[in-house]
Amino acid sequence: MPVSCPADADDPILTTREAARLLGIAVSTAQQWSETGVLPAWKTPGGHRRVRMSDVSALLRERAGLGNTAHRADSSDFLPDAAGILPRYEYARLNALRATGLLDSEAEAVFDRLTWLATQVTDCPIALLSLVAARRQWFKSRAGTLLPQTAREDAFCSHTIAQGGPLVVPDTLLDMRFKDNPLVLGTPHVRFYAGFPLVDGAGFRLGALCVMDHEPRRLRQRELRALGELTAIAAEEIRRR
Repeated sequence: MPVSCPADADDPILTTREAARLLGIAVSTAQQWSETGVLPAWKTPGGHRRVRMSDVSALLRERAGLGNTAHRADSSDFLPDAAGILPRYEYARLNALRATGLLDSEAEAVFDRLTWLATQVTDCPIALLSLVAARRQWFKSRAGTLLPQTAREDAFCSHTIAQGGPLVVPDTLLDMRFKDNPLVLGTPHVRFYAGFPLVDGAGFRLGALCVMDHEPRRLRQRELRALGELTAIAAEEIRRR
C-alpha cells in the first residue's frame, strides 16, 4: 500500500534512478534493493518508490566496509612526505586538516547533499568531497562510486590542492599527468575530472570537491561556476568546525 513520508530539508528525498546513480548501480538493481529492503524505500500515492539520501549514504558506507571496523586516522596521516607536492606548505596544511577532525569521520548529510547536487548541476556520474592526507585521499562524501579512498599518489585532488583555482582535465588519456593513472586505466575509469580546492579559514587547501565522468567532456561555464559555489558552501561548513 502506498505511504507518504514527510519532507525533510536536511535529508533529501530521491527517486530510484537518482539513488542508483549515487550508488553506481543499475536502476533495476536499485529497484530490486528497494523491494527487498536492502535500500529502505516507500511508495508515493502514485506508486513511485522514493528513498532518503541518508539511507543511500549509509548503504554506500556499508558496502565500502566503513562500519565499526573502518580505518581511523592516525599520526602517519599527518606526517608530510619530504617528496610531497607542496613540501614547504605541507606540514602546516596537514596540521590544519588534523584540527578539523574530519578525516575518517562519520557521514554527514550536509556534505552528502553537496556531492549529490554536484552530480545534478554538472550531469557527471561521480562526485567526491575529498580530504588529502599525507599518503592517501579519503572521501568524506561520495556519489556514484563505492571507493572510500585512494593512495595520494593516484589522487587527482592532490593536484587540485597544488593550485589556487580549479583543475579541469577534459580527457585524462591526453594528459601526461594522468594517462597512466590506475583510476583512469581501471575502476572507476576516469576520463574527465573537474575539481575546486576546499580552502579553510587560514587559506590551507585541505582537499577538493570534484566531479568525474567516464567519457571525455567539458563543463559549461555555468556548470563550472555551480561546482565552485558548492565548494564554497562545503568550505564554509568546514570553517565552522
